[in-house]
Amino acid sequence: MLRNYKRLYELSRKAGEMLREKGMSLSLAESCTGGLISALITEIPGSSDYFEGSVVSYSNKVKEKLLGVSEEVLKEHGAVSEPCASEMAKGVRKRLKTSVSLSVTGIAGPAGGSLQKPVGTVFISVSGEKRTMVRQFHFKGMRGEIREQTADAALTMLTEFLEGMN
Repeated sequence: MLRNYKRLYELSRKAGEMLREKGMSLSLAESCTGGLISALITEIPGSSDYFEGSVVSYSNKVKEKLLGVSEEVLKEHGAVSEPCASEMAKGVRKRLKTSVSLSVTGIAGPAGGSLQKPVGTVFISVSGEKRTMVRQFHFKGMRGEIREQTADAALTMLTEFLEGMN
């Protein structure tokens, strides 16, 4: 059960309303959230008006093969990085032919962290035809809490991005 379900539902509803008003479509590429954001988007009745689909790209192989993340980015920066998040968002947008896309990649824990990238390190990217933005976050808590915080930050970034599109 999500602790902040009402807030997440409202963020999803707001993003969907904005997409519908702008006549835009959305695609997602999720890693550490495992489809949570897609589930939240599809909680909204009528989301099929703007939501095309998502790729849960948990492995590097899927990031490469389905999203077009370059082998060089994965080797040099890793899957949890700004360049990877950016390429994930651009790749899913191009492959699903949507106006805008959202990607998340991070370490939800409890294992997998390092000194450079501790558990809770997450990169989120939103991509449109003219620009792509990426932000890094450091969330705290248990695995589920980190996933929920990631979904919240991602939906917030999406609405901010859409607000900036005239």
